[in-house]
Amino acid sequence: MTLVAVRAGILPAAPLAAIPAPAAYAAVPAPAAYAAVPAPVAVPKLDYADAYPQYQFAYTVQDALTGDSKAQEETRDGGIVKGSYSLIEPDGVRRTVNYYADPVNGFNAIVQRDVPVVKALPAAPLLKAAPVAYAV
Repeated sequence: MTLVAVRAGILPAAPLAAIPAPAAYAAVPAPAAYAAVPAPVAVPKLDYADAYPQYQFAYTVQDALTGDSKAQEETRDGGIVKGSYSLIEPDGVRRTVNYYADPVNGFNAIVQRDVPVVKALPAAPLLKAAPVAYAV
């Protein structure tokens, strides 16, 4: 049986061991649920580590209705991962990130923002001023 002592108040300057506990704060037994906790069960360790992992994936989204345009590709060959992704930022500029990761150099990325292509508007034809009539 486990006993739990409960006491509240301001801590005195003297050590707590020197202060006798009032009769109102008697030891309260712990709930029975805490005493019946089963011992942890050993779980066998399963090793699924791939000695030489390899994969490749890619996707592209081009939605003319919403203007959503993004793409991603990635390949892994052992401990080397190479990839890139691109998206259109809120200001209309395409951002492309090319990345490379390996156990020696870690993760490295190069971020590129494409200059938006501004379409030139055709020049408006010059208008001739209408003749002005003066009253004499």
